[in-house]
Amino acid sequence: MNATTTGLDEKEALGETTRDKREKILLACRERDLDVLVTLAISENGLMEDTLRRTAWPILLGCETEEPHPSPSWHELPPHRDEEQVAKDVDRAFVYYPQDGDQKLARRKEELSNIIVEVLRRHPSLCYIQGFHDIVQVVYLVLGPQDSPSAITRLSFLRIRDYVLPEIDPAILHLELLPGIIKAADPELYDQIPKMQPSFALGATLTLFSHVIDAYPVITRLFDFFLASDAAIPIYVYASVLLSRREYFLALDKDEYDEAMFSAELGRFPQPFDVEEHIQQARKLYNQIPPESLGWAWRRVSRSSVLKTTRSAADVAHTPLDTGKRLFSAQEREVSINQARKRLVSSARRVRIGIWRRRRLCLSLVIGACALWLGKQHGGGAAGAIVMRLMRTLG
Repeated sequence: MNATTTGLDEKEALGETTRDKREKILLACRERDLDVLVTLAISENGLMEDTLRRTAWPILLGCETEEPHPSPSWHELPPHRDEEQVAKDVDRAFVYYPQDGDQKLARRKEELSNIIVEVLRRHPSLCYIQGFHDIVQVVYLVLGPQDSPSAITRLSFLRIRDYVLPEIDPAILHLELLPGIIKAADPELYDQIPKMQPSFALGATLTLFSHVIDAYPVITRLFDFFLASDAAIPIYVYASVLLSRREYFLALDKDEYDEAMFSAELGRFPQPFDVEEHIQQARKLYNQIPPESLGWAWRRVSRSSVLKTTRSAADVAHTPLDTGKRLFSAQEREVSINQARKRLVSSARRVRIGIWRRRRLCLSLVIGACALWLGKQHGGGAAGAIVMRLMRTLG
């Protein structure tokens, strides 16, 4: 058998494998077999193509349980407070993909804006974050303008709820799982990385990596994986990225790199991005170091967080949207209480600092009053000696 024949045999076998998987995906979608669909979405090459994703993603998100065309029209609803920022971000959309002419690009931007504004107007409690348009862009390119609003609504309340709250604190708690994963997986790398808040990972995790990956086939494959996995899995993917660059980080001289420089390096994303390798590594890390094993970082996460409520694809698919809204409201209240507590602590600290700074003045006034009293009682000389002793003691 010559090399040409061998190559053809391999291509035929690959074609048969691809066709077989395609049929399995279609069958799982027809039968609404969520377990099989999850397995296929996680497996190598995921859901393979957008024609299959167009059917599979709404099933993974449980979109079929929602009213398809709610009324009234979103155009009739009051504007959302963040629409000005939406317009600015949408104007910067579709930089890397797809490569369209000006007329088609303008239409895509209009449709993208309409999807985001519709979701925000129908659910005004949602807080738009910069980068949200990156997520919506990916979903829009797969599902189109008609099916995207329902998918984005469920994604917002049941998958990325912690990111669209009034404050960023719940999202930061996601990031704080990252050092524990690195410490358990690679103690040497953990010791090399400065002990700081891992905000360098925020841009990637906040947007499900859609802000940092500029290859459309890669980001849609990654979305297959995210929609079929635990809500914490983006943190494990980021951990995989850091671990893949361990030799580079270990070679950095900590005396030459301050915290800001190190943070910039930790936030740098490898291009091209080996998506299958990072998916497999993230799965391995998750199985070896589950979120529950991360101690205080895990215990600090709210019981209403997506990390502890709608964790799996099954949770998301089977949870009514109203439940997601109730959990959103619960987290809103928690955030409000925590912000009030922070303001109280900050005010108390300022008062303490103010008192401390004025202690000499206060003490001088007290001593002056004592001196006056002592002068009346014992005469000026005795009073002066006593005051001098007090000043030296406080001195």
